[in-house]
Order: sequence, then C-alpha cells, then structure tokens
Amino acid sequence: MTTTVSAPTRAARESAPRPRRPRVPFKSAILILLAPFAVLFVLFYVLPIIFAIVQSLLVVRREGTFGKAELVFGGLSQYVQVFQNEAFWSSMLRMLAFGVVQVPVMLGLALIFALLLDSPLLKGKRFFRLAFFVPYAVPGVIAAIMWGALFSPNLSPFTALTKNVDFLGADLVLWSIANVVTWVYVGYNMLIIYSSLLSIPSEIYEAARLDGAGQFRIAWSIKIPLVRPAIVMTAIFSIIGTLQLLAEPQVFRSFSSAVTSTFTPNMTVYATASIPNANLAAAFSVVLAVTTFVLSFGFMKWMQKKGNA
Repeated sequence: MTTTVSAPTRAARESAPRPRRPRVPFKSAILILLAPFAVLFVLFYVLPIIFAIVQSLLVVRREGTFGKAELVFGGLSQYVQVFQNEAFWSSMLRMLAFGVVQVPVMLGLALIFALLLDSPLLKGKRFFRLAFFVPYAVPGVIAAIMWGALFSPNLSPFTALTKNVDFLGADLVLWSIANVVTWVYVGYNMLIIYSSLLSIPSEIYEAARLDGAGQFRIAWSIKIPLVRPAIVMTAIFSIIGTLQLLAEPQVFRSFSSAVTSTFTPNMTVYATASIPNANLAAAFSVVLAVTTFVLSFGFMKWMQKKGNA
C-alpha cells in the first residue's frame, strides 16, 4: 500500500525555512587566514629587527681593566663608530660597483633567455628551460667552490689561461665572484620574466603580425614593455641580494688572499660579531638594512616616475 503526500503538505514543507549554517564574519575569516603568516612574520622578522635596534643602542662598560662587563645604554655611540669605520664603507662602495655592473648584465641575460624561450622559432624549449634554470638548483656555496677551483692556477684544468690571467687577484676577484652570482641567478630571474611573458594575451601578437611586425619588432615593442614590472621586481631583488652578499666571497677567501674579512658589508658584520662585539655588529646591520631599503625603494620610485613620464 502506497501513501501519497497531498500538494498543500508538500508545498508547506518546501516553503518552510531551512536551518542556516553559522557564517563566519568576513573580517574574522581574514584574520584567521592571515594569523599563521602574521605570527611567523612577527617572530622571525619584526622582533629580530627590534632586537637588533635595541642591541645597537647598548655598549659594554667595565669597572677597571678586569671588571665585570655590563651592558648600559650608549645612545648613538655605536653608530658613530659605524660611520667612522673605513672598512665598512669601502665594502659598501665595492658592492655598489659590483651591482652597477653585475645586475644589468645578469638581468640582460635573463631577459634574452626568456625571450628565446618565448619565441616560436626556438626548438627544444623544454631542454633549454631546464638548462638555463639548473645552475640555480646548485647551492651558492657549492657553486663558489666549483668556480673558485676553476679560477685557481693550481686546481684549474685550464692552467694555460689561469696562469696568465689572475682571476683571484685583487683586480679581478670581485668580477670572478660576479661571474659566480650571475651564473647561479640568471635562471631564477629568467623564470620570473618568462612567466610574465606567458601571461601576455596571444591576440596582441596576432594583431602585430597582421600589421607586418616580425619577431624582433614584437619582442622590442610589445614583449619587453609588457614585462617591465617583472624586470623591475627582479632588479629590486638583485639590489637587495647584492648588498647582502656573503656566501660566495666567504668561500673565495680560501682561494684568494685579496678577499678580506671585510670584503662585503655582511662579512664585516659577521667578523665584528665574531670578535665578539655584538652591539657594534647590530649597528652595522641596522645601517646596512636602512641603506638597502633606501636604494631598493628609491629605484622602485624612480622606475615608477620613469614609467609615468
């Protein structure tokens, strides 16, 4: 025996209000999603910066020659020593010269490689994409050891060249390190620019071809202007990385006496902290961080004004 539900009863059930699930407020959802990042950001970025600033304002005082060391507030005395330290500012100028030459060369190569991968004329794109990126997979320390051995007259298989050209001498060692950094990071920057090229709509290329534009003209007039934000971003990353250079020159110290313990700003900080003089090292770090911020932010604003002109 079957039962039938009358039309009024069915309509009453359908029109009855359904229980709603409790909704999380929009602002609360944002806070929940951002909480893990915010906690890690504060713990590993904000607090170390605050700690470094506090440490840079302290000095070690002793009562007598062998008295107990005591940390007291020293004001800006550590920063006075920073600005009087010739080795630190020499390392800053050295890295600025390094960046003026190395960064444009590296980004120029990255742009050329990205344009080649994006060109329909290139065959074997998968192979070349992997080949260009593989050096970035090599740790910087390993890359520096490998290139240092290649530049060393006693270790290099190219002795005919290394015995006649002193790649590890005072005149060329900076550019030998620049060669290592370029070899490692060209592929990384290439992928960023290449990803930006892939986001360009194909209709733009079709319209350019209908107007008679060739591959070079498309690359120069369409691709490069449209990937300009990616180039600016990689340039900012490169400026920051240049002033923070540590691993490669630290490794080259074992190959060349021209690389001193204060060869780069970060090496100066490391050497000062090893004395130990953590408070002066903190002051070096704060000045280095401010300089890095000013240069990278200034470059970004300059590029924005140039783009709007």
